[in-house]
Amino acid sequence: METRYTSLNEYCRAHFGEKLYKLALSGGMTCPNRDGTLDTRGCIFCSTGGSGDFAEPQAATVGGQIARARARIAKKSGARRFIAYFQSYTNTYAPPARLEALFGEALACPEVAVLSIATRPDCLGDDVVELLARLARQKPVWVELGLQTANERTAAYLRRGYPLPVFDDAVRRLIAAGIPAIAHMILGLPGEREADAVATARHIARAGCQGVKIQLLHVLRGTDLARDYAAARFKALSREAYFKQVAAVLRHLPREIVIHRLTGDGPKKDLIAPLWSADKKATLNALARYLEVHDVRQGAAWEG
Repeated sequence: METRYTSLNEYCRAHFGEKLYKLALSGGMTCPNRDGTLDTRGCIFCSTGGSGDFAEPQAATVGGQIARARARIAKKSGARRFIAYFQSYTNTYAPPARLEALFGEALACPEVAVLSIATRPDCLGDDVVELLARLARQKPVWVELGLQTANERTAAYLRRGYPLPVFDDAVRRLIAAGIPAIAHMILGLPGEREADAVATARHIARAGCQGVKIQLLHVLRGTDLARDYAAARFKALSREAYFKQVAAVLRHLPREIVIHRLTGDGPKKDLIAPLWSADKKATLNALARYLEVHDVRQGAAWEG
């Protein structure tokens, strides 16, 4: 039976009338998994860039970062409107007054259509949610939560630092405030199989998330994950195995959940495995063909 899913591009064309291009920004924050609050080592897979290796340098103002990122994207596309994406580290891990200044500067840019914030569910106090709800009256605000897995044993290995109910509670409070919650999940985690990926997808759906970002596990230099990989404690997914798991995940998500990403790319200079993922364009093209052959397709609901 054919499965349909809604891509982020489809969603943006339907709700904003055009494709929105993402500007990766840095708010200059850290993370409770790095500053000693929970740990000092970070999550086991996280690079020194705090998963924001492609974000603009944090030394610049938010406006300066946006201007630089826009200029770079303009060389490759006819981009007109953008998603201001605070990507590096934990982007609600600061006093609300500082967050309001940072996010307000991004929202003030006329070309910014959406504010998107990557964070941890244990760094979303009620005061922060109230701030985001207030900002959402100006322009749409999305919050991306780093879940990675619904398997508590795997989460402990990853040093995620919070139990699953914390994620569920954060999603509930965001939804109550009218803010879409986007869950980040990783495929190919050590010890996990396709059934674990499907279980995580089902949990995301039950929690009420409006979006999902699917990520291939990358082994990056300088991480504790790289140490375990070198010790042969796990194997990276093959391309075929990854494609198969993506298809399985999409089949277990309701049609209304927007798929924000089907894979990701780590910085090539730091990528240890899987090396096949280094060519992102080729990977996405091959994945699209695989999903088409296996009757997993982007929805046509927004066309015409």
